[in-house]
Amino acid sequence: MNETPFWTRKTLEEMTAEEWERLCDGCGRCCLNKLEDWDTGEIVWTNVACHMLDGQSCRCADYENRHATVPDCVTLNPELVRSIAWLPPTCGYRLVAEGRPLYWWHHLVSGDPDTVHAAGISVRGRTVSEEGMQPEDYEDHLAAWPGEDPEEGEMGADRKIV
Repeated sequence: MNETPFWTRKTLEEMTAEEWERLCDGCGRCCLNKLEDWDTGEIVWTNVACHMLDGQSCRCADYENRHATVPDCVTLNPELVRSIAWLPPTCGYRLVAEGRPLYWWHHLVSGDPDTVHAAGISVRGRTVSEEGMQPEDYEDHLAAWPGEDPEEGEMGADRKIV
């Protein structure tokens, strides 16, 4: 049976817990520390990763218990996905919330969880750990790439719609 993919026929609110978790592409971009300008509210990305982020898999080292170690870790839900400005433009949650298709490298499209790494979308090999670093030193690690959409412009026209 060739069923329409769940992410194209369901809203974020209608997804089961399993479907919700599967929507994460495993890029790890949301686990990077971000700086906010207190005056303007502008969000600036860094390449400083949460100490819980496994740099190889780009997943949380203890996802189920992450709040015990990182109390301010954000648990995404549909309302937050639609309201927070710092979700990466490539984020599956954000794309579905905006009614946009998932990118070709998303594992739900490609069928391979390593495609996000092979396509250069994930944070693999591009970060430093926050462990032992003072927050004021984050400014030395500003990075534009986490907030960029590598498929915009000409490349975006090649995105497969599913």
